[in-house]
Amino acid sequence: MPVAVKNVWARLSAYVQGFTAAQRTIAILVIAALVLGGIALASWLGKASYAPLFTGLAAADASSVTDQLTTDGVPYQLTDGGATILVPQGSVYSERLKAAANGLPSSNEGGYSLLDQMGVTSSEFQQNVTYKRAIEGELAKTISAMDGVQTASVQLAIPEKTVFVSEEKDPTASVFIATKNGAQLTADQVQAIVHLTSAAVEGMQPTDVSVVDSKGQTLSAVGTGAAGSGTDQAADYDQATSKKIQDLLDTTLGAGNATVVVSATMNQNTGTKTSESYASPTGGPVALNESSTSEQYGAGSGAGGAGATGVLGPDNIAVPNGSATSGAGNDYKNESATKNNAVDHTTETTQIPAGALENQSVSVALNAKAASVQNANLQSINDLVSRAAGIDTTRGDKIAVAMMNFDTTAAAQAAAALKAQQQADQQASLWATIRTAGIVIGSLLALIAIMWVIARRARRQEREAVDLGELDAFSGETFQLPLTVDEPEALRAGDTPTVALPTLPVEDAPTEVLTTEEISAERRRQDIQALAERDPKRTADLLRGLLDDRAPV
Repeated sequence: MPVAVKNVWARLSAYVQGFTAAQRTIAILVIAALVLGGIALASWLGKASYAPLFTGLAAADASSVTDQLTTDGVPYQLTDGGATILVPQGSVYSERLKAAANGLPSSNEGGYSLLDQMGVTSSEFQQNVTYKRAIEGELAKTISAMDGVQTASVQLAIPEKTVFVSEEKDPTASVFIATKNGAQLTADQVQAIVHLTSAAVEGMQPTDVSVVDSKGQTLSAVGTGAAGSGTDQAADYDQATSKKIQDLLDTTLGAGNATVVVSATMNQNTGTKTSESYASPTGGPVALNESSTSEQYGAGSGAGGAGATGVLGPDNIAVPNGSATSGAGNDYKNESATKNNAVDHTTETTQIPAGALENQSVSVALNAKAASVQNANLQSINDLVSRAAGIDTTRGDKIAVAMMNFDTTAAAQAAAALKAQQQADQQASLWATIRTAGIVIGSLLALIAIMWVIARRARRQEREAVDLGELDAFSGETFQLPLTVDEPEALRAGDTPTVALPTLPVEDAPTEVLTTEEISAERRRQDIQALAERDPKRTADLLRGLLDDRAPV
């Protein structure tokens, strides 16, 4: 090991051995935290980044794709209930190409691609069924692309063609939708699904589409459309009308001084209404065709008009009546005319959906304690509410406006409880802030104390080295020391070196024998003495610092 490394290691070991028990504990904790942090960081940096390979997969397709990934030795993760497969970022495109080469996912190959698989020997029934499956697959893929829709399934019921127009039936469709977690389809989305499906099939009306979600809720029923059930329609109408009237009363009387309740009854019957009307053309009737006939019998009808008359008997033989009558009284004349005039003929057919408003009842209660209500005119309020709600008395609508004392006990208790809860939350937040601040301040103080102790120890060791350097700074100066080496041969022989130091100026004074360490100490003492003589102030500061460093901590 190099000498420099040994020296550094020796100084580090000496520095660590000078730690107290608390300092060693803190050092061990810091080293452990650094090691664990390094391991966690290395694990996080070495972890592969996953990206979606496929999303919205069916269960069969997900199983096939995972089998392929297992065969290829590619790690994967399943999310979104198994409908999404995640693989490492570097393997996304290669695995996606392999899956496409193997025909995966197979469920997404529906639609018009089914027509490419038909042979020339397919029967008419197979062609019709395949065409219907193709339309169903295309509609399902299109609906699945909508926001919030995870999967979709479409079933079409297309009746067979018939030559009897009266027996023709409209096609119907059933749409099943599974939404994503936490997502819910809006009324506009349901309406879009209904119109998208009905427009894709010839002869299908929006009222012929049924939409059901995975929760079993009917979003659009056949015959009623996407407006929902009668209960939902009534609830929506009640909510919209109540809000409209409530906003009006809050603006005029002040917030909290009026409450509104609307109860509407909806007609759930559906049907078709056909009406025909006729009108004469402007300027009088116009004859399209006209015919007339004329018949005449009797004396004036011909030369033989004066013949005998009588009653025909059996075998059309005339039976004379025995008397001759004049033909003038037996003349017959008949004239008739037929004229067909042009008229305006209008036939109107109306589809009556469910959800028509039959009647409604509006109840308005006013707070009699409010000053704005006491000064208000009840008749004016009644008229305003009637106009806002569209009250029709001939339809059976009813409205009631009354003044009464509102019970504000619950509101006062709720306000007091809310205020108390807010105060408790503020107090808890304050104590949490104080506790957090105390912990932070305590930790900072402990850290500062530890750093101060370590800095003191480091400064003491560093200062001793600096002080020695300051003493060595005078090594270049010359000091006359009465030191002499007696016998250099003793040093070569390995004995303890000795020097003779005359301590007395008297010629007969005895000679003192000193070792090398004593000579070094004596030299330092004389260096300090010389420094004291040359710079007393600096020497005093130096000694004071040495005493401070040697003081117990």
